[in-house]
Amino acid sequence: MNFRRADKQELEKLRELGIKSWTPFKQNLTDDNWKNLYKTIIDPKSYANLLKKAECVVCEDEDKKIIGMAFLVPNGNPTEIYDANWCHLRFVSVDPNYRGKGIGKRLTKLCIEIAIKNNEQTMALHTSEIMHSAQHIYEKIGFKMLREIEPRHGIRYWLYTLQLNKISV
Repeated sequence: MNFRRADKQELEKLRELGIKSWTPFKQNLTDDNWKNLYKTIIDPKSYANLLKKAECVVCEDEDKKIIGMAFLVPNGNPTEIYDANWCHLRFVSVDPNYRGKGIGKRLTKLCIEIAIKNNEQTMALHTSEIMHSAQHIYEKIGFKMLREIEPRHGIRYWLYTLQLNKISV
């Protein structure tokens, strides 16, 4: 497996991975909530907007197929969830056929390395009750649950932060 920065011309490949990696969670959502989430997942603008402001790290297999991705949004991009002083992790996604091989963990750690090099102080992310594996990875790396946030798509979500000056990667 090879880990590298994504190219802006790979937008469609990133979108395809997003659809493939998020579709298994359909069974955990109501039809209406899945339709709302799916609109975001299939919309090329979701990925294009992230690529404009974020660094994207990908994992590709031996055939150069993208099988994992993560976006690191720098500080200065506040949302209703994230403080302006925080960088944040978005769309950490792994092809279901490659889960359990440490790809999500490696993508997250690479984003942490980039954030440290960029002199970021705090990294944040949010995750849900249906992302058990992701929660475990984030907590093992050192992310701390800050608080529960408003439910999204009918499920519970939590905000996590990591103080980057207190971590070694």
